[in-house]
Amino acid sequence: MQIRVLLFGVLKSVVGQSSEVLDLPEGAHVSSLLALYKDRFPQFEAILSTLAVSVNQEYSRADRTLVAGDEVGLLPPVSGGAPETVSPRGVIAVVKEPIETLAVLGRLKRPKDGAAVVFEGIVRDHTRGRRTLYLDYEAYEPMAIKQMRTLGEQARDRFAVSGVSIIHRLGRLEIGETSVLIVVSSEHRAAAFEACRWVIDTLKKTVPIWKKEYFEDGAVWADGEPFPEEIHRPAGTMGRNPASK
Repeated sequence: MQIRVLLFGVLKSVVGQSSEVLDLPEGAHVSSLLALYKDRFPQFEAILSTLAVSVNQEYSRADRTLVAGDEVGLLPPVSGGAPETVSPRGVIAVVKEPIETLAVLGRLKRPKDGAAVVFEGIVRDHTRGRRTLYLDYEAYEPMAIKQMRTLGEQARDRFAVSGVSIIHRLGRLEIGETSVLIVVSSEHRAAAFEACRWVIDTLKKTVPIWKKEYFEDGAVWADGEPFPEEIHRPAGTMGRNPASK
């Protein structure tokens, strides 16, 4: 059977391409695919324990059985355009043009709101003592939109806020430009502050967006934060027998 594999961030450099179609035996599991890449590319040994895997744009365990036509994403830790989701409760989007913060804020505020909290992630001019020239962001776009939409829904339910907008920029970003924007509106400021902090912290760990940092002496893919425990499972279960059905 044939499946399509998508590779992101540093994995593109390891494999030498961003996607490929593989032939696997019927009944193969996610763990079989990971083992195949480990055998083909020795560099996977060091990376494997940090990876997450998606199947058809949903995070997956290693014991999942693959079927013909599946789309599998191999996802290094994320560093947090596609069509945007727009509603009175917020805008969810990944974009390739500059983010217009005031316009997004204006669209979200409602007469009942007593607070609106804005967070902007800004491209700074240094990283770990090295002068940064610019950044380049890429994403697994359909999955990123789906995960961001879920974050917005969870934030509204968890913190009882009125609206949540989440926008992330892709492509080349210069120093001082906004890479990610979170806007939360609420009747009360405490809930808006808490929800905004929770959204950006969770986005940086779970939404499949990666950044490459360009310096005067070269470029590197930024180290992402570890995936949460409920996501970081496939590599840890490779040696186990698949769960019985």
